Amino acid sequence: MSDLSLSLVRGAVTSPFKRAGRPGAALPTGREELPPTRIAPGPLAAYSRICGFAETGPLPLTYPHVLGFPLAMRLMTGRDFPLPVLGLVHTWIEITAHRAPQPTDELGITVHAAGLTPHRRGTEVMMVTEARRAGELVWESRSGYLSRHATAATTPPPERAHHRELPAVAEWRLPTDLGRRYGAASGDRNPIHLHPLTARLFGFPRHIAHGMWTVARCLAETGDTTGAEGRVRTVRADFKAPVLLPSTVIYAADGTAFEVRGGSRVHLTGSVTRDV
Repeated sequence: MSDLSLSLVRGAVTSPFKRAGRPGAALPTGREELPPTRIAPGPLAAYSRICGFAETGPLPLTYPHVLGFPLAMRLMTGRDFPLPVLGLVHTWIEITAHRAPQPTDELGITVHAAGLTPHRRGTEVMMVTEARRAGELVWESRSGYLSRHATAATTPPPERAHHRELPAVAEWRLPTDLGRRYGAASGDRNPIHLHPLTARLFGFPRHIAHGMWTVARCLAETGDTTGAEGRVRTVRADFKAPVLLPSTVIYAADGTAFEVRGGSRVHLTGSVTRDV
């Protein structure tokens, strides 16, 4: 059994005994590390295909996050991690590529938990992933994950600013097995993404697409590292509403901004900056 599979089993066992929102909860202070390792071409190719990236050229901007995912799981399924890992929902991500990693690079990966924040729907944790090449920081990401639970907060939801609908670029038809296929390529087999029954256990009407697949697919559509406007240096994406599977959604973009929507519902908003 792989290290990631062991973490998933440990998470399934320990999650029922963790109570999110516990007063005085603290995060583990340690870091999980992967020593500099050559990227395996087979898993990278499978990931590129499911997300729509070219299978040649620089590493997809989102791929170091996938390399760090087993380390994040190891942290989040540890006994000293205060939130139950099952049912965690990815809420946002920021990625910065200081230099464009290449598939032939040997990348060292570190992951640590950076903070707990009260949320009107529960508690959010920020996880930080860093990739180094020959000791130099070349890539980093910050992600928010929400553990949904009852709160005593009386703060109303933030007022929504007027949303300017971006022009449609493409229509994506997402099959019912997308979560299982992406889970096989990325290692993220959170049950909310796999089957309707397992998703309903966590309050979803049926299973949902991975947030990281959605933002990766958007980057693949924008050209990621190969756009005519220059290499994508940073991306910020906010996951507004789950994408139920199966479904049909619209990818829309204008300049540096992009979004995914279905009907009148916006699922994801984001923006990129590029080197010139």
